[in-house]
Amino acid sequence: MTLNTFSIERAKPAEKAYKLADGGGLFLLIQPSGSKLWRLRYFLFGKERTLSIGAFPAVGLADARERREQAKKQIAAGKDPSVEKRLNRIAAEAASRNTFALVAAEYLERLEANGAAPATLKKNRWFLEELCRPIAARPVAEITPAEVLDLLKRIEKSGRRETAHRLRGLIGSVCRFAVVTLRATNDPSYALRGALLRPNVKPRAAITDEEKFGGLLRAIDEFDGWPTLRAALQFAALTFARPGEIRLSKRAEIDFTKAVWRIPAERTKMRRPHDVPLSRQAVAVLRDIWPVSEMSDLIFPSTRSFLRPLSDNAFNAALRRMGYVQDEMTAHGFRSTASTILNEREFNPDVIEAALAHQHPNEIRRAYNRELLERAGRTDAGLGRYVRRV
Repeated sequence: MTLNTFSIERAKPAEKAYKLADGGGLFLLIQPSGSKLWRLRYFLFGKERTLSIGAFPAVGLADARERREQAKKQIAAGKDPSVEKRLNRIAAEAASRNTFALVAAEYLERLEANGAAPATLKKNRWFLEELCRPIAARPVAEITPAEVLDLLKRIEKSGRRETAHRLRGLIGSVCRFAVVTLRATNDPSYALRGALLRPNVKPRAAITDEEKFGGLLRAIDEFDGWPTLRAALQFAALTFARPGEIRLSKRAEIDFTKAVWRIPAERTKMRRPHDVPLSRQAVAVLRDIWPVSEMSDLIFPSTRSFLRPLSDNAFNAALRRMGYVQDEMTAHGFRSTASTILNEREFNPDVIEAALAHQHPNEIRRAYNRELLERAGRTDAGLGRYVRRV
Protein backbone atom coordinates (compact mmCIF):
# COMPACT_ATOMS: atom_id res chain seq x y z
CA MET A 1 0.00 0.00 0.00
CA THR A 2 1.45 3.37 -1.04
CA LEU A 3 1.73 6.32 1.25
CA ASN A 4 -0.14 9.61 1.12
CA THR A 5 0.60 12.94 2.75
CA PHE A 6 -2.18 12.54 5.31
CA SER A 7 -0.85 9.18 6.56
CA ILE A 8 2.70 10.53 6.72
CA GLU A 9 1.65 13.54 8.78
CA ARG A 10 -0.32 11.30 11.18
CA ALA A 11 2.58 8.89 11.73
CA LYS A 12 3.72 9.12 15.38
CA PRO A 13 7.17 8.24 16.78
CA ALA A 14 7.53 4.99 18.67
CA GLU A 15 10.02 3.62 21.16
CA LYS A 16 11.96 2.13 18.27
CA ALA A 17 12.42 3.37 14.71
CA TYR A 18 10.04 1.87 12.19
CA LYS A 19 9.40 2.06 8.42
CA LEU A 20 6.46 3.10 6.28
CA ALA A 21 6.86 1.59 2.79
CA ASP A 22 5.75 3.40 -0.36
CA GLY A 23 6.85 0.88 -2.99
CA GLY A 24 9.78 0.43 -5.34
CA GLY A 25 12.21 0.35 -2.42
CA LEU A 26 11.17 3.80 -1.13
CA PHE A 27 10.25 4.02 2.55
CA LEU A 28 9.93 6.59 5.31
CA LEU A 29 11.93 5.94 8.46
CA ILE A 30 10.16 7.25 11.58
CA GLN A 31 12.71 7.97 14.31
CA PRO A 32 11.98 7.94 18.07
CA SER A 33 12.91 11.64 18.03
CA GLY A 34 10.01 12.33 15.67
CA SER A 35 12.06 12.99 12.54
CA LYS A 36 10.83 11.36 9.34
CA LEU A 37 13.55 10.38 6.90
CA TRP A 38 13.22 9.20 3.32
CA ARG A 39 15.32 6.20 2.34
CA LEU A 40 15.61 4.12 -0.82
CA ARG A 41 16.52 0.45 -0.65
CA TYR A 42 18.10 -0.82 -3.86
CA PHE A 43 20.35 -3.56 -5.22
CA LEU A 44 23.45 -2.97 -7.34
CA PHE A 45 25.73 -5.78 -8.55
CA GLY A 46 23.96 -8.18 -6.21
CA LYS A 47 24.46 -6.08 -3.09
CA GLU A 48 21.77 -4.30 -1.08
CA ARG A 49 22.36 -0.62 -0.48
CA THR A 50 20.48 2.33 0.99
CA LEU A 51 20.25 5.87 -0.34
CA SER A 52 19.37 8.80 1.90
CA ILE A 53 16.93 11.08 0.08
CA GLY A 54 16.06 13.70 2.69
CA ALA A 55 13.68 14.53 5.53
CA PHE A 56 9.95 15.09 5.44
CA PRO A 57 8.42 17.70 5.06
CA ALA A 58 11.42 19.46 3.40
CA VAL A 59 11.26 16.65 0.85
CA GLY A 60 7.64 15.95 0.11
CA LEU A 61 6.11 12.69 -1.07
CA ALA A 62 6.03 13.65 -4.75
CA ASP A 63 9.65 14.86 -4.62
CA ALA A 64 10.77 11.64 -2.89
CA ARG A 65 9.10 9.54 -5.59
CA GLU A 66 10.73 11.59 -8.33
CA ARG A 67 14.16 11.06 -6.76
CA ARG A 68 13.42 7.34 -6.55
CA GLU A 69 12.79 7.25 -10.29
CA GLN A 70 16.00 9.19 -10.95
CA ALA A 71 17.93 6.69 -8.84
CA LYS A 72 16.41 3.81 -10.79
CA LYS A 73 17.66 5.35 -14.04
CA GLN A 74 21.16 5.64 -12.58
CA ILE A 75 21.06 2.00 -11.44
CA ALA A 76 19.91 0.92 -14.92
CA ALA A 77 22.93 2.73 -16.34
CA GLY A 78 25.23 0.86 -13.95
CA LYS A 79 25.79 3.86 -11.64
CA ASP A 80 25.52 3.83 -7.88
CA PRO A 81 23.08 6.56 -6.72
CA SER A 82 24.92 6.92 -3.40
CA VAL A 83 28.24 7.49 -5.17
CA GLU A 84 26.65 9.93 -7.62
CA LYS A 85 25.14 11.86 -4.73
CA ARG A 86 28.53 12.14 -3.03
CA LEU A 87 30.24 13.25 -6.24
CA ASN A 88 27.57 15.88 -6.84
CA ARG A 89 28.04 17.18 -3.30
CA ILE A 90 31.82 17.40 -3.81
CA ALA A 91 31.34 19.23 -7.11
CA ALA A 92 28.89 21.66 -5.50
CA GLU A 93 31.30 22.35 -2.64
CA ALA A 94 34.15 22.92 -5.09
CA ALA A 95 31.97 25.26 -7.15
CA SER A 96 31.06 27.26 -4.05
CA ARG A 97 34.76 27.74 -3.30
CA ASN A 98 35.48 28.90 -6.87
CA THR A 99 33.96 32.30 -6.35
CA PHE A 100 34.25 35.17 -8.81
CA ALA A 101 36.62 36.94 -6.42
CA LEU A 102 38.96 33.93 -6.27
CA VAL A 103 39.03 33.44 -10.05
CA ALA A 104 39.48 37.20 -10.57
CA ALA A 105 42.49 37.17 -8.23
CA GLU A 106 44.04 34.33 -10.24
CA TYR A 107 43.31 36.21 -13.47
CA LEU A 108 45.16 39.27 -12.13
CA GLU A 109 48.12 37.09 -11.10
CA ARG A 110 48.18 35.70 -14.63
CA LEU A 111 48.19 39.21 -16.10
CA GLU A 112 51.10 40.16 -13.87
CA ALA A 113 53.03 37.01 -14.80
CA ASN A 114 52.50 37.85 -18.48
CA GLY A 115 54.11 41.25 -17.97
CA ALA A 116 51.10 43.60 -17.73
CA ALA A 117 52.01 47.17 -16.81
CA PRO A 118 51.66 48.13 -13.12
CA ALA A 119 49.16 50.85 -14.06
CA THR A 120 47.06 48.30 -15.96
CA LEU A 121 47.14 45.89 -13.04
CA LYS A 122 46.17 48.62 -10.58
CA LYS A 123 43.23 49.71 -12.71
CA ASN A 124 42.00 46.17 -13.39
CA ARG A 125 42.30 45.29 -9.71
CA TRP A 126 40.12 48.26 -8.80
CA PHE A 127 37.52 47.24 -11.38
CA LEU A 128 37.40 43.60 -10.26
CA GLU A 129 37.67 44.12 -6.51
CA GLU A 130 35.67 47.29 -5.97
CA LEU A 131 33.09 47.42 -8.75
CA CYS A 132 32.43 43.67 -8.71
CA ARG A 133 31.68 43.39 -4.98
CA PRO A 134 28.01 42.40 -5.62
CA ILE A 135 29.12 39.20 -7.40
CA ALA A 136 32.43 38.62 -5.59
CA ALA A 137 31.15 35.80 -3.34
CA ARG A 138 29.10 34.12 -6.07
CA PRO A 139 30.35 30.81 -7.54
CA VAL A 140 31.68 31.84 -10.92
CA ALA A 141 29.87 28.96 -12.64
CA GLU A 142 26.50 30.17 -11.32
CA ILE A 143 26.69 33.83 -12.30
CA THR A 144 23.91 34.68 -14.76
CA PRO A 145 23.70 37.32 -17.49
CA ALA A 146 20.91 38.99 -15.48
CA GLU A 147 23.24 39.48 -12.48
CA VAL A 148 25.99 40.97 -14.63
CA LEU A 149 23.52 43.22 -16.46
CA ASP A 150 22.09 44.51 -13.17
CA LEU A 151 25.60 45.37 -11.98
CA LEU A 152 26.52 47.11 -15.24
CA LYS A 153 23.25 49.04 -15.49
CA ARG A 154 23.72 50.51 -12.04
CA ILE A 155 27.14 51.82 -13.12
CA GLU A 156 25.71 53.05 -16.42
CA LYS A 157 22.88 54.95 -14.67
CA SER A 158 25.47 56.77 -12.56
CA GLY A 159 26.77 58.30 -15.80
CA ARG A 160 29.85 56.10 -16.14
CA ARG A 161 29.05 54.49 -19.47
CA GLU A 162 32.65 53.86 -20.50
CA THR A 163 33.34 52.25 -17.11
CA ALA A 164 30.36 49.94 -17.60
CA HIS A 165 31.67 48.86 -21.02
CA ARG A 166 35.17 48.25 -19.70
CA LEU A 167 33.83 46.29 -16.74
CA ARG A 168 31.76 44.05 -19.02
CA GLY A 169 34.92 43.21 -20.93
CA LEU A 170 36.86 42.47 -17.74
CA ILE A 171 34.10 40.28 -16.30
CA GLY A 172 34.07 38.41 -19.60
CA SER A 173 37.84 37.90 -19.42
CA VAL A 174 37.58 36.48 -15.88
CA CYS A 175 34.69 34.17 -16.82
CA ARG A 176 36.48 32.91 -19.93
CA PHE A 177 39.52 32.23 -17.74
CA ALA A 178 37.19 30.20 -15.49
CA VAL A 179 35.99 28.27 -18.57
CA VAL A 180 39.48 27.35 -19.77
CA THR A 181 40.43 26.27 -16.23
CA LEU A 182 37.31 24.03 -16.11
CA ARG A 183 35.53 25.97 -13.38
CA ALA A 184 32.68 27.29 -15.52
CA THR A 185 30.97 26.36 -18.77
CA ASN A 186 30.10 29.74 -20.21
CA ASP A 187 30.74 33.48 -20.16
CA PRO A 188 27.59 35.30 -18.95
CA SER A 189 28.82 38.63 -20.33
CA TYR A 190 28.74 37.31 -23.92
CA ALA A 191 24.94 37.58 -24.08
CA LEU A 192 25.13 41.25 -23.06
CA ARG A 193 26.79 42.55 -26.20
CA GLY A 194 24.82 45.60 -27.27
CA ALA A 195 22.92 45.77 -23.96
CA LEU A 196 24.68 48.93 -22.77
CA LEU A 197 24.37 52.49 -24.02
CA ARG A 198 27.26 53.78 -26.06
CA PRO A 199 29.89 55.54 -23.93
CA ASN A 200 30.21 59.29 -24.19
CA VAL A 201 33.80 59.25 -25.37
CA LYS A 202 35.59 62.51 -24.66
CA PRO A 203 39.02 62.57 -26.29
CA ARG A 204 41.92 64.08 -24.41
CA ALA A 205 42.14 67.78 -25.11
CA ALA A 206 44.81 68.73 -27.63
CA ILE A 207 45.74 71.79 -29.67
CA THR A 208 45.62 70.86 -33.34
CA ASP A 209 45.80 74.34 -34.87
CA GLU A 210 49.38 74.94 -36.06
CA GLU A 211 49.59 78.58 -35.02
CA LYS A 212 48.15 77.93 -31.56
CA PHE A 213 50.50 75.00 -31.14
CA GLY A 214 53.41 77.25 -32.03
CA GLY A 215 52.24 79.56 -29.25
CA LEU A 216 52.26 76.62 -26.83
CA LEU A 217 55.83 75.74 -27.81
CA ARG A 218 56.92 79.31 -27.15
CA ALA A 219 55.16 79.25 -23.79
CA ILE A 220 57.02 76.06 -22.87
CA ASP A 221 60.35 77.60 -23.89
CA GLU A 222 59.60 80.57 -21.63
CA PHE A 223 58.26 78.48 -18.74
CA ASP A 224 60.04 79.54 -15.54
CA GLY A 225 59.30 76.39 -13.54
CA TRP A 226 61.61 73.51 -12.63
CA PRO A 227 64.17 73.02 -15.46
CA THR A 228 63.58 69.27 -15.79
CA LEU A 229 59.83 69.86 -16.10
CA ARG A 230 60.32 72.41 -18.88
CA ALA A 231 62.72 70.04 -20.64
CA ALA A 232 60.27 67.14 -20.25
CA LEU A 233 57.50 69.16 -21.92
CA GLN A 234 59.83 70.10 -24.77
CA PHE A 235 60.82 66.45 -25.12
CA ALA A 236 57.15 65.44 -25.21
CA ALA A 237 56.52 67.84 -28.10
CA LEU A 238 59.52 66.46 -30.00
CA THR A 239 59.00 62.72 -29.48
CA PHE A 240 55.22 62.30 -29.02
CA ALA A 241 55.94 59.64 -26.39
CA ARG A 242 53.41 58.87 -23.67
CA PRO A 243 53.77 61.03 -20.53
CA GLY A 244 54.60 58.03 -18.34
CA GLU A 245 57.36 56.92 -20.68
CA ILE A 246 58.93 60.36 -20.52
CA ARG A 247 58.58 60.84 -16.76
CA LEU A 248 60.27 57.49 -16.06
CA SER A 249 62.92 57.74 -18.79
CA LYS A 250 66.47 56.92 -17.66
CA ARG A 251 69.82 58.25 -18.77
CA ALA A 252 71.00 54.73 -19.67
CA GLU A 253 68.26 54.54 -22.33
CA ILE A 254 69.77 57.35 -24.41
CA ASP A 255 72.31 56.55 -27.10
CA PHE A 256 73.75 59.91 -28.14
CA THR A 257 76.00 58.31 -30.76
CA LYS A 258 73.05 56.89 -32.69
CA ALA A 259 70.60 59.58 -31.48
CA VAL A 260 68.14 56.98 -30.23
CA TRP A 261 66.04 56.68 -27.09
CA ARG A 262 65.40 53.00 -26.31
CA ILE A 263 62.25 52.55 -24.21
CA PRO A 264 62.18 49.07 -22.58
CA ALA A 265 59.16 46.82 -23.04
CA GLU A 266 58.06 46.98 -19.41
CA ARG A 267 57.37 50.71 -19.73
CA THR A 268 55.46 50.72 -23.01
CA LYS A 269 51.72 50.31 -23.33
CA MET A 270 52.07 47.48 -25.85
CA ARG A 271 54.71 45.72 -23.69
CA ARG A 272 57.18 45.84 -26.58
CA PRO A 273 60.48 47.77 -26.69
CA HIS A 274 60.20 51.00 -28.65
CA ASP A 275 63.12 52.86 -30.20
CA VAL A 276 62.64 56.60 -30.69
CA PRO A 277 65.03 58.21 -33.22
CA LEU A 278 65.90 61.65 -31.85
CA SER A 279 65.94 64.80 -33.95
CA ARG A 280 68.71 67.38 -33.49
CA GLN A 281 66.29 69.46 -31.41
CA ALA A 282 65.47 66.54 -29.10
CA VAL A 283 69.17 65.79 -28.60
CA ALA A 284 69.74 69.46 -27.81
CA VAL A 285 67.06 69.37 -25.11
CA LEU A 286 68.70 66.33 -23.52
CA ARG A 287 72.19 67.83 -23.61
CA ASP A 288 70.92 71.03 -21.97
CA ILE A 289 69.29 69.12 -19.10
CA TRP A 290 71.96 66.42 -18.75
CA PRO A 291 74.15 68.29 -16.20
CA VAL A 292 71.07 69.23 -14.11
CA SER A 293 70.08 65.59 -13.58
CA GLU A 294 73.56 64.06 -13.34
CA MET A 295 72.93 63.01 -9.71
CA SER A 296 70.07 60.77 -10.82
CA ASP A 297 69.46 57.76 -13.05
CA LEU A 298 66.38 59.60 -14.26
CA ILE A 299 66.52 62.12 -17.09
CA PHE A 300 63.69 64.22 -15.68
CA PRO A 301 63.74 63.82 -11.87
CA SER A 302 61.19 65.35 -9.53
CA THR A 303 61.45 68.82 -8.11
CA ARG A 304 61.58 67.28 -4.62
CA SER A 305 64.07 64.46 -5.05
CA PHE A 306 66.55 63.34 -7.70
CA LEU A 307 65.58 59.77 -6.82
CA ARG A 308 61.95 60.22 -7.83
CA PRO A 309 60.46 60.95 -11.26
CA LEU A 310 58.14 63.84 -12.02
CA SER A 311 54.65 63.21 -10.66
CA ASP A 312 51.71 61.98 -12.76
CA ASN A 313 50.19 65.44 -12.73
CA ALA A 314 53.37 67.46 -13.27
CA PHE A 315 52.83 68.05 -16.99
CA ASN A 316 49.19 69.06 -16.66
CA ALA A 317 49.94 71.31 -13.69
CA ALA A 318 52.60 73.13 -15.74
CA LEU A 319 50.18 73.55 -18.65
CA ARG A 320 47.62 75.09 -16.29
CA ARG A 321 50.28 77.51 -14.97
CA MET A 322 50.92 78.55 -18.55
CA GLY A 323 47.23 79.34 -18.95
CA TYR A 324 46.06 76.27 -20.85
CA VAL A 325 42.85 74.92 -19.29
CA GLN A 326 41.93 71.23 -19.06
CA ASP A 327 39.58 71.38 -22.05
CA GLU A 328 42.28 73.00 -24.19
CA MET A 329 45.47 70.95 -23.74
CA THR A 330 46.64 67.92 -21.75
CA ALA A 331 49.91 66.06 -21.33
CA HIS A 332 48.68 63.23 -23.55
CA GLY A 333 47.47 65.78 -26.08
CA PHE A 334 50.93 66.14 -27.64
CA ARG A 335 50.33 62.77 -29.29
CA SER A 336 46.99 63.85 -30.76
CA THR A 337 48.54 67.13 -31.89
CA ALA A 338 51.31 65.28 -33.70
CA SER A 339 48.97 62.80 -35.34
CA THR A 340 46.54 65.48 -36.54
CA ILE A 341 48.99 68.07 -37.84
CA LEU A 342 51.40 65.59 -39.45
CA ASN A 343 48.61 63.68 -41.18
CA GLU A 344 47.22 66.98 -42.48
CA ARG A 345 50.74 67.75 -43.74
CA GLU A 346 50.64 64.40 -45.56
CA PHE A 347 53.60 62.84 -43.81
CA ASN A 348 53.94 59.11 -44.39
CA PRO A 349 51.17 57.52 -42.24
CA ASP A 350 53.39 54.53 -41.47
CA VAL A 351 56.07 56.81 -40.05
CA ILE A 352 53.50 58.66 -37.92
CA GLU A 353 52.05 55.44 -36.51
CA ALA A 354 55.51 54.07 -35.81
CA ALA A 355 56.51 57.29 -34.02
CA LEU A 356 53.38 57.01 -31.87
CA ALA A 357 54.26 53.38 -31.02
CA HIS A 358 50.97 52.17 -32.49
CA GLN A 359 52.06 48.62 -33.22
CA HIS A 360 50.66 47.10 -36.39
CA PRO A 361 49.30 43.55 -35.80
CA ASN A 362 51.20 42.27 -38.81
CA GLU A 363 54.79 41.46 -37.84
CA ILE A 364 56.19 42.18 -41.32
CA ARG A 365 54.35 45.50 -41.39
CA ARG A 366 55.80 46.39 -37.97
CA ALA A 367 59.31 45.73 -39.25
CA TYR A 368 58.63 47.92 -42.28
CA ASN A 369 57.33 50.75 -40.08
CA ARG A 370 60.38 50.51 -37.84
CA GLU A 371 62.71 50.76 -40.82
CA LEU A 372 60.89 53.89 -42.01
CA LEU A 373 61.16 55.44 -38.57
CA GLU A 374 64.87 54.67 -38.30
CA ARG A 375 65.44 56.14 -41.75
CA ALA A 376 63.60 59.32 -40.69
CA GLY A 377 65.84 59.60 -37.65
CA ARG A 378 69.06 59.02 -39.60
CA THR A 379 68.24 61.70 -42.17
CA ASP A 380 67.15 64.14 -39.46
CA ALA A 381 63.74 64.17 -41.10
CA GLY A 382 62.28 63.04 -37.79
CA LEU A 383 58.79 64.32 -37.15
CA GLY A 384 60.05 66.17 -34.11
CA ARG A 385 62.01 68.46 -36.39
CA TYR A 386 58.76 69.74 -37.89
CA VAL A 387 57.08 70.74 -34.64
CA ARG A 388 60.07 72.88 -33.70
CA ARG A 389 59.56 74.86 -36.91
CA VAL A 390 55.87 75.61 -36.25
